[in-house]
Amino acid sequence: MEATVAERGQITLPKAVRDALGLTKGSVLKVELDGGRIVLSKHVDDAISRVRGKFALDAPPGKGKAA
Repeated sequence: MEATVAERGQITLPKAVRDALGLTKGSVLKVELDGGRIVLSKHVDDAISRVRGKFALDAPPGKGKAA
């Protein structure tokens, strides 16, 4: 697949790529340089990812410590 750089440095990602990654208007992509390559990756920033690991879960009732 190819994409052409427009006058203002913009490119259009092919529809197949957008669909495969679930990209929609406003999706954030991480842009990195790897030698002579540009690497784009989908930025995952949802509520679950932001709070993961911040809260300890208690054992469900009847599980865990014996009384």
